Amino acid sequence: MTKKAYVIGTADTKGPELAYVRDLIAATGLETVLINVGTKGGDSGVDVTAASVAACHPEGPAAVFVNDRGAAVTEMARALTAFVGGRSDLGGIIGLGGSGGSAIIAPAMQALAIGVPKVLVSTLASGDVSAYVGASDVNMFHPVTDVSGLNRVSRKLLGNAAHALAGMMANPVPEAPDDRPAVVLSMFGVTTPAVQAITEDLSDQFDCLVFHATGSGGRSMEQLVYQGDVAGVLDITTTEICDLIVGGFLSAGEGRLDSIARSKLPYVGSCGALDMANFWGPESVPPQFKDRTLYHHNAQVTLMRANAEEAAQIGTWIGNKLNACEGPVRFLLPLKGVSALDIEGGPFYDPQANDALFQALRSTVKQTKNRRLIDLEMHINDPAFAKAAIAEFNEIYNEKGT
Repeated sequence: MTKKAYVIGTADTKGPELAYVRDLIAATGLETVLINVGTKGGDSGVDVTAASVAACHPEGPAAVFVNDRGAAVTEMARALTAFVGGRSDLGGIIGLGGSGGSAIIAPAMQALAIGVPKVLVSTLASGDVSAYVGASDVNMFHPVTDVSGLNRVSRKLLGNAAHALAGMMANPVPEAPDDRPAVVLSMFGVTTPAVQAITEDLSDQFDCLVFHATGSGGRSMEQLVYQGDVAGVLDITTTEICDLIVGGFLSAGEGRLDSIARSKLPYVGSCGALDMANFWGPESVPPQFKDRTLYHHNAQVTLMRANAEEAAQIGTWIGNKLNACEGPVRFLLPLKGVSALDIEGGPFYDPQANDALFQALRSTVKQTKNRRLIDLEMHINDPAFAKAAIAEFNEIYNEKGT
């Protein structure tokens, strides 16, 4: 089946701009589909009308065409996500939008598999784009001017975006001749020695995909697990959960570990960097934390040591998530430190806080033959820790017969 470029926007307000992008992509030889997601008409010249998209809404088109603009945008986003999810000819997608159009198009892009070309031209692209990119691989282009009319600036920038999508579709990256099963790993700078030692050992047998545990990294890892492209998980660095509980800036959200639990995959986890919450520059640290133990990682990042009370909450939260895992679980407790800063003589060395974390895990996790906590009298970055993690993973991976 010929794969097509989907061009999406609110044709009632951005019809000429959408047609311009479509025509540039078509001029490269690719087939296109122009889709209207506006709720005020504008279907002239499109291939898929707004009503056709709205008909894909789980509750029917009446849920989309309502008298409240905010509600209409939210429900059209749901309809578009369902629409693109059912299209087998979609080879790439480009959307044009302001705040409303971007809110409609971005969720549909995020729902597509990682690797499908995605370009979003949005007037919000120069700010915090986390809500639009999510855990996916959406490429955002800033149009500089508003997406409102074709002029000497917008023609060039819309053209660049159109040609970017066309280039991705016309020149797909060749599949690597690699039949190794994929495993995912989580890493932070303060757990790098452990994770690099693990990947070096496992790389002969597995394609090791390492995710930076910065919130978006954890969400991306979970999404890949959800897609079913993974054979196992070595979640060495669960630090995003500390940010969630304490109020740091790099949380992966309440859904962390949920995809892993549903997958039933072999899972080896640990307490990597659960000693720290992340903030930006010193001025970003909330007032209630000003007297806490802080470490200035660099000019842009300030770390705060989690105290015993917070550590206990983190352990309980993780324990409840592990109890929901039906696959084989081994969660490793590095009793001599959970990060490069949490080591005797280090700025975050706090045995009392670590003990609160470990005790909360022990009291919460319902241990079985399949779900176990493993005490290790070593630091997380000790070479012996990496060897222990590898041994535990190989054991449960081979037992599962994956």
